Amino acid sequence: MKEIHSYWAYIVLVILVVAVVNSLIGFVKKKDFGAKDLRIGLFALIVSHIQLLIGLVWYFMSPYFTQLTSNTSEVMKTKSLRLLALEHPIMMILAIVLITIGWSKHKKKTTSAAKFKTLTIFYGLGLFFILSRIPWTNWFS
Repeated sequence: MKEIHSYWAYIVLVILVVAVVNSLIGFVKKKDFGAKDLRIGLFALIVSHIQLLIGLVWYFMSPYFTQLTSNTSEVMKTKSLRLLALEHPIMMILAIVLITIGWSKHKKKTTSAAKFKTLTIFYGLGLFFILSRIPWTNWFS
Protein backbone atom coordinates (compact mmCIF):
# COMPACT_ATOMS: atom_id res chain seq x y z
CA MET A 1 0.00 0.00 0.00
CA LYS A 2 2.85 2.37 0.84
CA GLU A 3 4.43 1.84 -2.59
CA ILE A 4 1.14 2.45 -4.39
CA HIS A 5 0.64 5.64 -2.38
CA SER A 6 4.18 6.80 -3.19
CA TYR A 7 4.04 6.07 -6.92
CA TRP A 8 0.52 7.45 -7.37
CA ALA A 9 1.78 10.69 -5.77
CA TYR A 10 3.97 11.31 -8.83
CA ILE A 11 0.94 11.02 -11.08
CA VAL A 12 -1.04 13.39 -8.86
CA LEU A 13 1.72 15.98 -8.83
CA VAL A 14 2.23 15.91 -12.59
CA ILE A 15 -1.49 16.14 -13.38
CA LEU A 16 -2.10 18.82 -10.77
CA VAL A 17 0.78 20.92 -12.09
CA VAL A 18 -0.63 20.50 -15.62
CA ALA A 19 -4.08 21.56 -14.40
CA VAL A 20 -2.76 24.64 -12.58
CA VAL A 21 -0.55 25.70 -15.50
CA ASN A 22 -3.36 25.09 -17.99
CA SER A 23 -5.84 27.15 -16.00
CA LEU A 24 -3.29 29.91 -15.41
CA ILE A 25 -2.50 30.11 -19.12
CA GLY A 26 -6.19 30.09 -19.96
CA PHE A 27 -6.83 32.91 -17.52
CA VAL A 28 -3.87 35.07 -18.59
CA LYS A 29 -4.43 34.58 -22.33
CA LYS A 30 -8.19 34.97 -21.96
CA LYS A 31 -8.95 31.69 -23.70
CA ASP A 32 -12.34 30.04 -23.94
CA PHE A 33 -12.91 27.32 -21.37
CA GLY A 34 -13.34 24.22 -23.50
CA ALA A 35 -13.76 20.47 -23.20
CA LYS A 36 -9.98 19.94 -22.91
CA ASP A 37 -9.80 22.32 -19.95
CA LEU A 38 -12.76 20.59 -18.31
CA ARG A 39 -11.13 17.17 -18.75
CA ILE A 40 -7.80 18.30 -17.34
CA GLY A 41 -9.48 19.76 -14.26
CA LEU A 42 -11.66 16.70 -13.81
CA PHE A 43 -8.74 14.31 -14.23
CA ALA A 44 -6.77 16.25 -11.58
CA LEU A 45 -9.77 16.01 -9.26
CA ILE A 46 -10.15 12.26 -9.82
CA VAL A 47 -6.48 11.30 -9.39
CA SER A 48 -6.20 13.43 -6.25
CA HIS A 49 -9.28 11.77 -4.73
CA ILE A 50 -7.89 8.33 -5.55
CA GLN A 51 -4.64 9.34 -3.85
CA LEU A 52 -6.60 10.45 -0.80
CA LEU A 53 -8.34 7.09 -0.56
CA ILE A 54 -5.08 5.17 -0.98
CA GLY A 55 -3.46 7.46 1.59
CA LEU A 56 -6.21 6.98 4.14
CA VAL A 57 -6.04 3.20 3.81
CA TRP A 58 -2.26 3.29 4.16
CA TYR A 59 -2.42 5.71 7.09
CA PHE A 60 -4.68 3.50 9.18
CA MET A 61 -2.48 0.49 8.38
CA SER A 62 0.75 2.37 9.11
CA PRO A 63 2.82 2.43 12.29
CA TYR A 64 2.41 6.23 12.41
CA PHE A 65 -1.29 5.99 13.27
CA THR A 66 -0.53 3.43 15.97
CA GLN A 67 2.20 5.64 17.42
CA LEU A 68 -0.04 8.70 17.34
CA THR A 69 -2.84 6.94 19.19
CA SER A 70 -0.61 5.19 21.72
CA ASN A 71 2.11 7.75 22.40
CA THR A 72 0.88 11.16 21.28
CA SER A 73 3.31 13.23 23.34
CA GLU A 74 6.35 11.46 21.86
CA VAL A 75 5.03 11.89 18.32
CA MET A 76 4.44 15.60 18.91
CA LYS A 77 8.00 16.07 20.21
CA THR A 78 9.63 14.37 17.23
CA LYS A 79 9.56 16.45 14.05
CA SER A 80 9.80 13.56 11.56
CA LEU A 81 7.13 11.52 13.35
CA ARG A 82 4.83 14.52 13.67
CA LEU A 83 5.16 15.18 9.93
CA LEU A 84 4.16 11.64 8.97
CA ALA A 85 1.60 11.01 11.69
CA LEU A 86 -0.18 14.36 11.77
CA GLU A 87 0.95 17.17 9.49
CA HIS A 88 1.08 15.23 6.22
CA PRO A 89 -2.38 13.64 6.53
CA ILE A 90 -4.06 16.86 7.65
CA MET A 91 -2.51 19.00 4.92
CA MET A 92 -3.30 16.43 2.24
CA ILE A 93 -6.94 16.30 3.32
CA LEU A 94 -7.08 20.11 3.29
CA ALA A 95 -5.50 20.13 -0.18
CA ILE A 96 -8.12 17.72 -1.53
CA VAL A 97 -10.86 19.79 0.09
CA LEU A 98 -9.54 22.90 -1.69
CA ILE A 99 -9.32 21.06 -5.01
CA THR A 100 -12.88 19.80 -4.57
CA ILE A 101 -14.15 23.26 -3.68
CA GLY A 102 -12.39 24.67 -6.74
CA TRP A 103 -14.02 22.09 -8.98
CA SER A 104 -17.47 22.76 -7.51
CA LYS A 105 -17.13 26.54 -7.68
CA HIS A 106 -15.82 26.57 -11.25
CA LYS A 107 -18.94 24.74 -12.48
CA LYS A 108 -21.12 27.60 -11.24
CA LYS A 109 -19.12 30.27 -13.07
CA THR A 110 -20.54 31.50 -16.36
CA THR A 111 -17.46 33.05 -17.98
CA SER A 112 -14.28 31.34 -19.09
CA ALA A 113 -12.12 33.83 -17.20
CA ALA A 114 -13.97 33.12 -13.95
CA LYS A 115 -13.68 29.35 -14.46
CA PHE A 116 -9.94 29.55 -15.14
CA LYS A 117 -9.40 31.93 -12.21
CA THR A 118 -11.27 29.68 -9.78
CA LEU A 119 -9.37 26.58 -10.86
CA THR A 120 -6.06 28.41 -10.74
CA ILE A 121 -6.64 29.66 -7.21
CA PHE A 122 -8.07 26.52 -5.60
CA TYR A 123 -5.99 23.94 -7.48
CA GLY A 124 -2.92 26.12 -6.94
CA LEU A 125 -3.55 26.33 -3.20
CA GLY A 126 -4.13 22.58 -3.11
CA LEU A 127 -0.85 22.00 -4.94
CA PHE A 128 0.94 24.35 -2.54
CA PHE A 129 -0.45 22.48 0.47
CA ILE A 130 0.62 19.16 -1.02
CA LEU A 131 4.13 20.37 -1.80
CA SER A 132 4.49 21.89 1.66
CA ARG A 133 4.00 18.62 3.51
CA ILE A 134 5.38 15.90 1.26
CA PRO A 135 7.93 13.94 3.29
CA TRP A 136 10.72 14.75 0.83
CA THR A 137 13.38 12.88 2.82
CA ASN A 138 11.41 9.65 2.44
CA TRP A 139 10.98 10.20 -1.31
CA PHE A 140 14.70 10.52 -1.98
CA SER A 141 16.00 7.83 0.36
